[in-house]
Amino acid sequence: MEGTGNRSEIREREGIALPRSIRRIRAGIRLRLLLLACLMFLASCEQGAVTPQALPDVPDDPLFPATVSTDVAAEKRKIVLGFSQLGSESDWRNANTRSIQEAAKEAGIELLFDNAEQSQEKQIEAIRRFIAQKVDVIAFAPVIETGWEHILTEAKQAGIPVILSDRAVQISDPSLYVTFIGADFYEEGRKAGKYLLDKMRNTAGPIVIAELEGTEGSSPSIDRGRGFRDVIGERADMTIAYSAPADFTVELGKEVMRRFLLESDGSIDVLFAHNDDMALGAIEAIEEFGLRPGKDIVIISVDGTRKAFEKMVEGKINCIVECNPLLGPILMQAVREITEGRTLPKRIVPPESVFTEVLAEMEVANRQY
Repeated sequence: MEGTGNRSEIREREGIALPRSIRRIRAGIRLRLLLLACLMFLASCEQGAVTPQALPDVPDDPLFPATVSTDVAAEKRKIVLGFSQLGSESDWRNANTRSIQEAAKEAGIELLFDNAEQSQEKQIEAIRRFIAQKVDVIAFAPVIETGWEHILTEAKQAGIPVILSDRAVQISDPSLYVTFIGADFYEEGRKAGKYLLDKMRNTAGPIVIAELEGTEGSSPSIDRGRGFRDVIGERADMTIAYSAPADFTVELGKEVMRRFLLESDGSIDVLFAHNDDMALGAIEAIEEFGLRPGKDIVIISVDGTRKAFEKMVEGKINCIVECNPLLGPILMQAVREITEGRTLPKRIVPPESVFTEVLAEMEVANRQY
């Protein structure tokens, strides 16, 4: 069978003439290679032996590049991030989800997104799928603090780094995750307590407090409650007389607050809600009971959603401790840092503020969620 020849010979056999300048360049390259080979041969003969000599690299034919650079191919390969969101229970959570999805798109990171709908079992299943899919990085917002040791060990054994987003976990081996990106919930509780001490500095006790907790066993609920108690403990006449979980939702916030009002016959001075959605539900219950939220009952909330700010403009919420949900850009930067082999701090806290009625009207237009 006749040899196929190289591509330029094929062009010539098919009657496609190469430009004169390219033919001259090729002739020059062939002549130089021939002279170099002769010199190598003569030099080896003088030493009494002929040994193989490596020829210098020759640039690819500009008309027919041989292969695509492996570096270019690597650059084109997208980083794959598996993310398990705990649910969609609040406006805050929905804003957090949008931030992550938009930031991944902007960063050119392929996002495999899973909504666990408040189920730890579903989150564990999602993480196990991410491991099987061999993603580059796993991130998740844990629905509760405990019960993660085994699945995180599986991820570590598979060589997949893990990032905690928004909420922390309780594990015996901190090397099972790389970093935790999220608010300092304990400090948020302390900020709420400090506001209350200042607000009530000229008010004689006893001061009766109701508390709407988040999901039972979740890190924000545990830490916000602990921080709040540590601060108000300075005043013995401040008492948390009513406290119960309301799962961070408007519906349960309203239901649980209605129960508190009935049990107390309306004798509640302060409400500390662990998030805005529960505070919004509680406002409905307070108004239906015939009391004025923000006046008859001082209301302190955590998050900083637009709806809560609108209520603060109306005078129905007194203080909001900000918890920033826009973690997407920070998360994507962390993913890139990890895949490039860089070391991250174990804890990354986004900037957050405290807002009162005085600042509400100026700030409400700035709310992105």
